[in-house]
Amino acid sequence: MSDIPELVIDKVSPRAREVIAKVRRFVEEEVLPVEEQYETALDGFTGRANTTGGPYPRFSAVPSTIETLKQKARAQGLWNLFLPKNYNEGAGFTNLEYALMAEQTGRAHLAAEALNCAAPDTGNMEVFARYANEQQKKQWLEPLLDGKIRSAFCMTEKGVASSDAKNIRLQITKDGSDYILNGTKWWASGAGDPRCKVLLVMGKTSNTGSEYRQQSVIIVPVDTPGVNIIRPMKVFGYDDAPHGHMEIKFDNCRVPQANVVWEEGRGFEIIQGRLGPGRIHHCMRTLGAAEQALQWMLKRITDPNRVTFGRQLKEHGTIMDWVAKSRIEIDYGRLLVLSAANKIDVGGPKAALLDISKAKIECPNISLRVIDRAIQVHGAEGVSQDTPLARMYAGNRTLRIADGPDEVHLDQLARRVIHAYEKSRQSKL
Repeated sequence: MSDIPELVIDKVSPRAREVIAKVRRFVEEEVLPVEEQYETALDGFTGRANTTGGPYPRFSAVPSTIETLKQKARAQGLWNLFLPKNYNEGAGFTNLEYALMAEQTGRAHLAAEALNCAAPDTGNMEVFARYANEQQKKQWLEPLLDGKIRSAFCMTEKGVASSDAKNIRLQITKDGSDYILNGTKWWASGAGDPRCKVLLVMGKTSNTGSEYRQQSVIIVPVDTPGVNIIRPMKVFGYDDAPHGHMEIKFDNCRVPQANVVWEEGRGFEIIQGRLGPGRIHHCMRTLGAAEQALQWMLKRITDPNRVTFGRQLKEHGTIMDWVAKSRIEIDYGRLLVLSAANKIDVGGPKAALLDISKAKIECPNISLRVIDRAIQVHGAEGVSQDTPLARMYAGNRTLRIADGPDEVHLDQLARRVIHAYEKSRQSKL
């Protein structure tokens, strides 16, 4: 398969074409060969010892493999590729061009981080680039862009329907020149990493007025008194060390009012601006994972030693059906995302809401179907630690929930389709 679909090749600059090819080679030649070594190194983490009680110690170390990869990526100019060209801090690529790079990084567990293009840092860096003041950018955005620190985003809460951000309860209360935070967040991805130095926390600064202007986003250094990391949340048994998806209790956590991002009451707008482009990044990475799973499937079924009932695996009709469906699904998923990315480039995230929802609904599901077929082809080995397929399935399954569950996007998509129909019908009366 070509790295760039023929349909969009005229929208990809020569420079971007070169970088897309470099990212693919970097993933194949540098990242994939060391992933098993990285996973082995994780087994010795002492930070996994205590998973009850609190406060929980963050994971104890980061295998040196990732820092070596980051140095190699930076030396090749494969660094901070994600910020679109309208940002001064960006690498100068369009959302469509970066989407094709993100697909390549989705093929390997470590690739996005190696290029300093991993969530949640990418979304957080875009928040700082778009909404932060100069002092906040200097203190937090610059070291994030430089890869010296990592970050986490804290929005999801325990005990409430967090798919509707208006339900959040964490209180951010003014006290003199400070804010005091009280409440609990969980699934704070990245907060378990010892390199995580800053949290972006969404909470309520008001309980009156418009329900869309009661929330604010505030910067909380992770070592602030009152930030208590309770435990990592596991995904099908995976704790995702050293990254971690942590439960965090904020207990009279005091930060200066200067730490508010943009201004009080603009939290809902900030998260909408953060999630739009981030959703298509996730979608392309899921398709990269699906592509890699398909390669595992093809390798397995063409192995001449894999013979059942007198026929090689590739000769069974069911297997042929799986291969064909996987190829079709990955290819149409890619075009869904590229359509959304192009609309963001032309008219901004709001102009692409319909297409972003389509991609966000379909791409994780495509990935799961393809990975599941690859697992099935591998039998018991497919669900073991001897292939990356089980981890790939676990990681991609979360994306049917993260950044808005399927059901929310389906509802919004249907409402927009119905509204467009009714508006068109009225104009003809």
